[in-house]
Amino acid sequence: MNGKSILIVDDEAPIREMIAVALEMAGYECLEAENAQQAHSLVVDRQPDLILLDWMLPGTTGIELARRLKRDEITAEVPIIMLTAKGEEDNKIQGLEVGADDYITKPFSPRELVARLKAVLRRAAPLNEEAPLEVGGLLLDPVSHRVTIDGSAAEMGPTEYRLLQFFMTHQERAYTRSQLLDQVWGGNVYVEERTVDVHIRRLRKALGESYENLVQTVRGTGYRFSTKA
Repeated sequence: MNGKSILIVDDEAPIREMIAVALEMAGYECLEAENAQQAHSLVVDRQPDLILLDWMLPGTTGIELARRLKRDEITAEVPIIMLTAKGEEDNKIQGLEVGADDYITKPFSPRELVARLKAVLRRAAPLNEEAPLEVGGLLLDPVSHRVTIDGSAAEMGPTEYRLLQFFMTHQERAYTRSQLLDQVWGGNVYVEERTVDVHIRRLRKALGESYENLVQTVRGTGYRFSTKA
């Protein structure tokens, strides 16, 4: 999992299932709702990172729900991608006018959906990504691109740095090698999964005896960054 949760709002269960399978394979956690009422309570309770919202819902339509979410300051910042079977231009404009971040017309390929979703999430990323990350005496500073261990500079390559940055921002969750490849190397780069193991070894070596145990092997899954033994 990459730590991001996506709320799928569609009254057709097969469509929700198709989308959920594609998103879970890409490492996302999925929440599902079949109408606007269910969706609204899930948004408030679970605070998803993004909403995939079907235009045509029974009762309150997707466009009305989007308008309601964007008016409420608690939910206004949650990105919304509208899903619709309608390709007409005026509907698209109406969807974007209520504050939807993107618009995707059915039928769509799972690959296209995941790509559009990643782009919207990137745009919506908080600006405080420049804040230093700290675990005990381990400090990663994204601005200067430096890692210090108990006040001394740590020597590590760019891949180890990116791995550490990903781990420090996604603690206590187990990731498979393929998820780490997608997050750290980028999904369009062909790298063998065992390459991950090589860089994990290098990262542990760079962290030294005091902190190498933060990068834990999860048997049968992959790796996890955890302050718990």
